[in-house]
Amino acid sequence: MNVSHRNKSGGSSPLHVAVAVVRDNEGRILLAQRPRHVHQGGLWEFPGGKIEPGEVVEQALARELIEEVGIEPVSVSPLIRLHHQYTDKAVLLDVWQVDNFNGVAHGREGQPVEWVKAESLDDYPLPEANQAILKAVRLPELYFITPEPGEDHEGFLQELQRCLAAGVKLLQFRAKSLNRKDYTTLAGQVIRLSGEYDASVMLNREIGLVTPLDAHGVHLTSEQLVTLRQRPLAEGYWVSASCHNRQELQLAQQLAVDFVVLAPVKKTASHPEATPLGWPGFHELTEDASVPVYALGGMSLADIQVARHHGSQGIALISGLWARPDEQALLMRAENT
Repeated sequence: MNVSHRNKSGGSSPLHVAVAVVRDNEGRILLAQRPRHVHQGGLWEFPGGKIEPGEVVEQALARELIEEVGIEPVSVSPLIRLHHQYTDKAVLLDVWQVDNFNGVAHGREGQPVEWVKAESLDDYPLPEANQAILKAVRLPELYFITPEPGEDHEGFLQELQRCLAAGVKLLQFRAKSLNRKDYTTLAGQVIRLSGEYDASVMLNREIGLVTPLDAHGVHLTSEQLVTLRQRPLAEGYWVSASCHNRQELQLAQQLAVDFVVLAPVKKTASHPEATPLGWPGFHELTEDASVPVYALGGMSLADIQVARHHGSQGIALISGLWARPDEQALLMRAENT
């Protein structure tokens, strides 16, 4: 495989690669082992390969899957697009999710292939560029942000339970109106309740609360971002961040966050003074991202596929789901299909 291409100015352009995250009916993910004699040989990888001149990504994806593992994709959707610089070459990974396919996967070139549960992917050594793909694979399409709980904490927890029952798997507990003691007490209840639904909880508060409360991670505000010089939590915890422009996005990536929320995409009633990015502006920023990005601002469940096609992991929302039984029912049906 050619390690790079030369552009007209004499510099090198990245090798454009189509990558497939293929899931079977059990949600397991297909991995193949690279031959020992090639670049990154012996490591496991998601199937895929170089996009040939004149090919669009979907065509390259279909060709590579047929050639490598003998399956024909039926339905695909974009997952993440990543730039990565190895010591010897630059690559642009166009990663797509394949949820439906024809055929039985096998190594057509004699390479070992395995179906692996998402939680077991760390047991398989992968190329460095694939680490961000692992995060995207494990993250859902919806990042739910709780509204202010008000004084009725019991009612707040009941509504949260309805959202969890509808299929929320990743949520940010955000309660700016609560003092530290009340926040800590309610956060503990939120974490315990979410655990009953196998959902992960990010705390939008002091970083030091994550470990004692047994939360899954921390969500950093843009104000917190500028005060940090290194990743605030060890690997094994999630770290996310709020970003509004290219500078904040770059800073978040320098801190090795796991994913970001980019806002506002649309004009919102809560922040009418903010200039929305719009989908073109959002897409331009995701092109430079090396981590999964959620779209925030005026989102509803109907925006998930639009967001995905503009380079997003999915959407982050508050009012689009809270106290809206029709939307919760829609999410439940989507989770069950």
